[in-house]
Amino acid sequence: MRAVATKLKGRRGDSVLFDDVGFTLGRGEALVITGPNGSGKSTLLRILAGLLAADSGTFSLHGDDGSALPVSEYSHYLGHRNAMKRELKVSENLAFWKSFQRGDSGEGLPIDEAIDQVGLTGVAHLPFGYLSAGQQRRIALARLLVSHRPLWLLDEPTAALDKRSDKLFADLVRDHLAAGGLAIAATHQPLGLDTVSSLELSGIHTTVSGEIWA
Repeated sequence: MRAVATKLKGRRGDSVLFDDVGFTLGRGEALVITGPNGSGKSTLLRILAGLLAADSGTFSLHGDDGSALPVSEYSHYLGHRNAMKRELKVSENLAFWKSFQRGDSGEGLPIDEAIDQVGLTGVAHLPFGYLSAGQQRRIALARLLVSHRPLWLLDEPTAALDKRSDKLFADLVRDHLAAGGLAIAATHQPLGLDTVSSLELSGIHTTVSGEIWA
């Protein structure tokens, strides 16, 4: 599988945030998007996820045979908000996402196992709103595990996490990449990953680094 961005341009109102952004990402590869507040990191991720329209340019996913794949069905988007109902139990929230976001192969971890993977064994019966901010973010990460989708689009994924949970997150991403997945994350914080490419946004001037860039 490949993710390909070509000459993407994004704006907020009348202001151009970035222009001519392009990259190719393959199986087992990750890209980290950095830059100051207001540089367009979240906007770029939302464009990649199909939640916003690009001013120009394209983003596409391709299977190993070169066929086009629908981004909405092959990617997980995790934004600033956790997208969970406070009144519902943790298990009920994850059950909803498991049903709603069936993976490309219909596979994913059982809910209890996904909760175990984020280090919160025993909270399935609790209302989501009872959890601390860090625990809520970890359950949001469990949403990535209950249905299998190859591309993870992550906006500030370690927000509210402590150092121990930061390591847990890095391990989850490493396992995803080792299984042939792809990850694109926008962040102000180091993600603890060994080998990643990077893209720095700063207005319409974009700096890229890493072997995957043309």
